[in-house]
Amino acid sequence: MSMLLEPMAARYAYWLGLPAEDTSDTDDEDPAEVRAMPVVLRIERAQPPGRTPLLEAAASAALAVCLDERARPGGEWHESLHAWIDGRIRKVTRRARGVHWEAAQQVPGVTVTVDGAEARALVPGRVVDTPKVISRLQISGSELPADEPGPPPPELPRLLLNPSVPMTVGKAAAQVGHATMILASLLDPVELEVWASRGYRCSVRKATVAQWKELHPGDDPAGAWLQKRVIAVRDAGFTEVDPGTVTVLAQWFQEQARP
Repeated sequence: MSMLLEPMAARYAYWLGLPAEDTSDTDDEDPAEVRAMPVVLRIERAQPPGRTPLLEAAASAALAVCLDERARPGGEWHESLHAWIDGRIRKVTRRARGVHWEAAQQVPGVTVTVDGAEARALVPGRVVDTPKVISRLQISGSELPADEPGPPPPELPRLLLNPSVPMTVGKAAAQVGHATMILASLLDPVELEVWASRGYRCSVRKATVAQWKELHPGDDPAGAWLQKRVIAVRDAGFTEVDPGTVTVLAQWFQEQARP
């Protein structure tokens, strides 16, 4: 387990067990101290990326920032990441193209490319301190048509989107980024090493109703993890979905832990 992600593992079952209305309770927050990880999606007007590879790139990029060498204790990113992970794990997804995308490459973070789709996750910080080259990027309008990605590669963790909850690509990108982080927080060092060797790649697919029903952890997240290697992302409901909605299920297969 990554030491940086330990707080997520400790809170996972607790978070799933909260009443829905409590997941969005921010009464104890100082607005000036709210922290978030910006995620920038490259969506060019002339040649937009595929929806699925863009989500896969975003999911991998969010985790890659957290497990980068610079995020380790003593590294230049550690303090910012630790402060963020110790609180609410917010992500703000924005879209960029052309020179604005190029400018985003100068802000500390990690860019991941999947089948030509590019996403860059940035080192989190206070929202009020977001660099102007990022804060000026649009949050809305990041929609892409559904695609047909084919069967998921069996050697990669799979992230399944809730079939009953429509999400924009920006919202879904944030949710799959949460999923890879929670999943990584529960893995052992050998499994993390294997995943790192694959660039933290994962597959993203929309679940079938049957898959969702079979894998949903319900009120037993610990059992779902131990028996099926499945975790759930439960959203606070600030945007697009109702508080307490489970947006993504992520599954790690035991055979993947073998080098």
